[in-house]
Amino acid sequence: MPNEQIILIHITGQDRPGLTANLTAVLADYAVDILDIGQSVIHDFLTLGILVRLPTNSKPVLKDMLFRAHELGVTMKLHPLEKAKYESWVGAANRQRHIVTLLARHISSKQISSITSTMSDSGLNIDTIHRLSGRMPLDSDLSLSRACVEFTVRGTPDDMPALRAKLLDLSAELQVDIAFQEDNIFRRNRRLVAFDMDSTLIQAEVIDELAKEAGAGDKVAAITEQAMRGELDFTQSLTKRLALLEGLDESVLETVYDRLPLTEGAERLIRVLKSVGYTVAILSGGFTYFGNRLKERLGLDYVYANQLEIEGGKLTGKALGYIVDANKKAELLKHIADKEGISLQQCIAVGDGANDLPMLNLAGLGIAFHAKPKVKQGARQSISTLGLDSILYLIGVRDRETMQ
Repeated sequence: MPNEQIILIHITGQDRPGLTANLTAVLADYAVDILDIGQSVIHDFLTLGILVRLPTNSKPVLKDMLFRAHELGVTMKLHPLEKAKYESWVGAANRQRHIVTLLARHISSKQISSITSTMSDSGLNIDTIHRLSGRMPLDSDLSLSRACVEFTVRGTPDDMPALRAKLLDLSAELQVDIAFQEDNIFRRNRRLVAFDMDSTLIQAEVIDELAKEAGAGDKVAAITEQAMRGELDFTQSLTKRLALLEGLDESVLETVYDRLPLTEGAERLIRVLKSVGYTVAILSGGFTYFGNRLKERLGLDYVYANQLEIEGGKLTGKALGYIVDANKKAELLKHIADKEGISLQQCIAVGDGANDLPMLNLAGLGIAFHAKPKVKQGARQSISTLGLDSILYLIGVRDRETMQ
């Protein structure tokens, strides 16, 4: 249409049912083409944008729109757009998109300012901002609450490693978590989640708890810490720790299991993921006895861990079969994905130790959960502020969608 006009109609005001229907009905009377439309409502205050293509003689439709807006008690502004700018906007549609997710106990202006400044400094433009967490009462206990804001940004970062390093620094400075993910079809279609068990799905290191019962707590804890920091080969460290459990009575396994606390948000996360068809697995350097008990309790699909050797009702201080170390975890993740017929890009892996890094980096979404600094730096995403159920935010799930 050689004589057409492109105009952005911007409407603001108190929201109420039928407002958008009334306004677009005027456009419908003139058979107007809508090129783009977006609407948001914050605390019953509406912002509506409609990008339209109009014939040169657009006065009648615009006059009627302004009159209808006046009737409805909203403010309307008109912004003509040059065709060249419109075509430039169309051409930008293929620019790379990313999702930035802010996780915190509560959201502050400093957090938003710091993140948005970092995006701008990195050559990225913010398209949308949404709150994924529920509405927060004024008397909320901030130490127990959870909050999440999701940003959609467009463009290619000037320096991706530098941006990731900056976001990691910001997370530590602001005591929040900031995830940066490519916005692609896989992010919205994850199908498998694999958890490390000790200090991830449960808030304990089982071998340390067993060692306390065997009177070797300090010795085993020291070796565990070295292994978690990546200072010791996992298989060697496990062998050394297991040897200190020789002679422990089998009945102690039940005693230890009964006092193991689940991690904050674990049950809610698994319940929600199972309800939408996720496959859930434990891939652990811990022990099958505890993994299988959690499988029964939480309705999990797979458990791969180390099997304690027991003879005459006593632990021998050895494990049976292969050891589930770092490489084995990655191998098992691939095995389950192949068996389930899904891409590794559709997998989520969650762990806290250095021996989890290979599977975290193999999965489409790898999350270092309450992990040591070395593990955070080696993983693409990390969560240290909230519980396991905050992973739902990283796949775009809103709190209101999980209320039952």
